[in-house]
Amino acid sequence: MNSGTKDEVEGKYHEATGKIKEMAGKLTDNPKLKAEGKDEKTAGKVQNKLGEIKKVMGS
Repeated sequence: MNSGTKDEVEGKYHEATGKIKEMAGKLTDNPKLKAEGKDEKTAGKVQNKLGEIKKVMGS
């Protein structure tokens, strides 16, 4: 698996887990968990885009 694809897969994983944490934080009224989820979701989106860029650049 090339580096770009790996970043995309990991990014999508972090997006999904972040979304789950964010929803769990909302349901349990836990602002810390909600914030952690948002952060992880955002980091996953960035990693996913980085993977897309690497694929285009041929890295």
